[in-house]
Amino acid sequence: MSQLLINKYLSELANLKKVGGTHRESVVREAFKDLLKAWGRSLDLTFIPEYELETKTKERRYVDGALLHSLRVPFGYWEAKDEKDDLDAEIAHKFKHGYPKTNILFDDSTQVVLIQHGEEVMRCGVDDVTQLEKLLKLFFAYERPEIEAFRKAVEQFKIDLPAVLESLREMIEQSLKGQSAFHKAAGEFLKHAQEAINPSLTEADVREMLIQHILTGEVFAAVFPGTKETRENNLTNYLRCVVKLLCILHPLYGRSNHDTIRLHH
Repeated sequence: MSQLLINKYLSELANLKKVGGTHRESVVREAFKDLLKAWGRSLDLTFIPEYELETKTKERRYVDGALLHSLRVPFGYWEAKDEKDDLDAEIAHKFKHGYPKTNILFDDSTQVVLIQHGEEVMRCGVDDVTQLEKLLKLFFAYERPEIEAFRKAVEQFKIDLPAVLESLREMIEQSLKGQSAFHKAAGEFLKHAQEAINPSLTEADVREMLIQHILTGEVFAAVFPGTKETRENNLTNYLRCVVKLLCILHPLYGRSNHDTIRLHH
């Protein structure tokens, strides 16, 4: 698919130059824009033209285009220049004025330059289909650092989950046996859960509900700080109180708050 899109781009570029009778940026850049839009759509990225940026000095800048994730998080940027421009000088000028260096393409309809993390990764002529495909694949393979870190954390969590569950069950079991206050709080929660959910719920069900609340609650709080993962009601308030008591009884858990993966260490 990628080579088909590139060939279509080259055909459109040639047609714009021929029919338009000009190599001006404002005319020929439409071909590369269409290439980015089509490639981006295949990855669920939305192309936004004239994307507004705010620099570190709070000044407004407008990059020719940006590709955004569905949550409006920028993925990468594009800036078109005129064929007659000194492309390297233009790149330096844009960076001097606060343009992003994370993942950005510069093109002048004769060559394309890819910058990632402030470093030039690759450049090639637009008519070199093989190299242009390689450059664009590098551009579209980019992952924001926080997203990359999140993916790694998810994979690590999958590995650690069995040990985490075992550790949580052990903590809860010890507290039920040796801490009268925790046993009482868990009993009150069970009573309310039986009234609100199902009369046949048992202490074993309470233990599993506590574990699910701890795991999902902390993950939700880490991903969406400052928000609540559940609506407020008596049942969730009781559950939250039982979890807080578990934190008090087990300092290891309290110190590992928002980092459930380390519970078993």
